[in-house]
Amino acid sequence: MAASALSAQSPAAAAKPHVHIVATGGTIASTNYYSGNTGKIGVDALLKAVPQLDSIAVISAHQFANVASSAITPDTWLTLSRAISDTLRARADISGVVVTHGTDTMEETAFFLDLTVADDRPVVVTGAMRPSDGIGSDGPANLYNSVRVAGDSPARGRGAMVLLNDEIFAARDVSKMNTVRTDAFAAPFRGTLGVADPERIVWHRLATRMPAFDISTVKELPRVDIAYVYSGADGAAIDAYVTAGAKGIVIAGAGRGGMTRGMGEALGRALQKGVIVVSGSRAGSGSVPVGSGVRRDGKTPSTIGAGDLNVQKARVLLMLALSRTSDAREIAKLFAERQ
Repeated sequence: MAASALSAQSPAAAAKPHVHIVATGGTIASTNYYSGNTGKIGVDALLKAVPQLDSIAVISAHQFANVASSAITPDTWLTLSRAISDTLRARADISGVVVTHGTDTMEETAFFLDLTVADDRPVVVTGAMRPSDGIGSDGPANLYNSVRVAGDSPARGRGAMVLLNDEIFAARDVSKMNTVRTDAFAAPFRGTLGVADPERIVWHRLATRMPAFDISTVKELPRVDIAYVYSGADGAAIDAYVTAGAKGIVIAGAGRGGMTRGMGEALGRALQKGVIVVSGSRAGSGSVPVGSGVRRDGKTPSTIGAGDLNVQKARVLLMLALSRTSDAREIAKLFAERQ
């Protein structure tokens, strides 16, 4: 299978959707996983492992990177988002994009793409929980179904999605919930968008998108850190983040954003220095009410609730919000709009 679009297509090929695949690495592109001496395969090998793709779509592909998802950085997000947007802008014939990615930070990359790729055509992020040469490897099925979803007309307007284990998730809702199982991903608060059944793509609900953030002039995303609440925690981590230059801090709070006295005192110091603080939860599901960004006196800054975003997603949104404004009230509105 060629890794670039065909210059001349037969009538049958012309009837198929054109899906562009962007490969970034991860377990789906790994070999010798269990030996401890992990190897890598490229996008050409990924495509050869799923010859059935030719029957459902015209495929083009790009090897963007070949790294573990732990090596994906905010700078990578900026470059990846721009590359996808540029490709969609240049190619009106593309129906959708599939991004192959490691699963550990997949939800963060997918949410960043959801927030920054303005095109109406879908971006489906997928990967694998088992290596390409593992027994029962799930990568080929995930790639095949992702291409089906990216080429499905009703997928338009749904933004970025994650697909694994036949399940389709909105990027803002999904989280990795297990370290090794093939059904590792779930959306505990809102559920799936749909499923890839053998016969057809079944959509359960609509996904409403807000306007994307314009990152065309963003050279570097502001530093935002996450501070985890636990019994007896003091404010040392928060003070260190502020010293390191954090413009924002997300709190992984207990329950609906609870924290220890020591952390609360450190947050007060951070707020007085102009650091934007978002209060989330370490619970895994549920919501923390989105606040106004100011206390009742209208002057003293306070924390902003993350709503039902988990803390890693709240961090992504806060980074993009801070690239637009440092006004806590405006950032609170941005969080409220995305609930």
